[in-house]
Amino acid sequence: MTTAKEPVWDVVALGEALVEFNQTRPGEPQYLQGFGGDTSNAVIAAARAGARTAYLTRLGSDAFGQALLDLWAREGVDTAAVERDAQHPTGIYFVTHGAAGHEFSYLRAGSAASRMDPAWLHGPPAAVLQQCSILHVSGISLAVSASACDTAYEAMRVAQVAGARVAFDPNLRLKLWPLARARACIAHAVSLCDIFLPGLDDMAALLGLHDADAIADWGHAHGAATVVVKLGADGVLLSSADPAVPRQRVPGCNVQLVDATGAGDCFDGNLLARLALGNDLAAAVAYANTAASLAVQGFGAVAPLPTAQQVRAAMPVS
Repeated sequence: MTTAKEPVWDVVALGEALVEFNQTRPGEPQYLQGFGGDTSNAVIAAARAGARTAYLTRLGSDAFGQALLDLWAREGVDTAAVERDAQHPTGIYFVTHGAAGHEFSYLRAGSAASRMDPAWLHGPPAAVLQQCSILHVSGISLAVSASACDTAYEAMRVAQVAGARVAFDPNLRLKLWPLARARACIAHAVSLCDIFLPGLDDMAALLGLHDADAIADWGHAHGAATVVVKLGADGVLLSSADPAVPRQRVPGCNVQLVDATGAGDCFDGNLLARLALGNDLAAAVAYANTAASLAVQGFGAVAPLPTAQQVRAAMPVS
């Protein structure tokens, strides 16, 4: 008789991490240097929530790549399977702010992470995937390059075969790929995932869906057992493919918005951390909602991510 092994990692994420330059005042050439990359943000958020975490990516053999490794070391994110590339750089991006919200500008073409491929995945990263509770990937993980897309799909397969759950956030960035390809690749990723984490704005742009229930229906129809639709200030819709489980809306938190960069990543990381640590879905969503409300009160994608102590202190008393 064999006994299932306890996972080494609660949350593992795969994607591209970047160095961020975030405009601190609209229209002015002042930028705060930080770090970004949606799945990196999410795995750091999970680590701050108390999860055991690891990250899978490739970095340039440059100062920015080393800065990211130093960041993850400070945050307790394992990087033993991260590969350095002497020929291709670490990506960077800029965030500008205006009346229409925040806008991203990327310098990531030909980056080290874009050179991910399934052969790389079946080196040291495979051992990490085979020892995790939840794997998190995103639409950006797919959009970085065709080979990165193949790598993400293969990572989802490897993790599920090993018994992990897979979470997927479409996190649509049409500057990275054409809409038709995004639709096809994201639909396939949803068919491979267990937990689908769409945002309302992304699904409106991707498919013209503006209703949370319609988005949940689409996610289930494409294979996701659990759909968590992020509605910004209006909260979250929780939906299960099990017809015996009623849908549930969780209201948002009323806070002063400073910078929404990375708010969805913060939500994802905290949600997955709490699920991996044993919370039920409703409790995990309530925790993640509070965490994201704290994150939007500071600048940048990483610096404002709250600790577990900060989230618990801010959660409403039930």
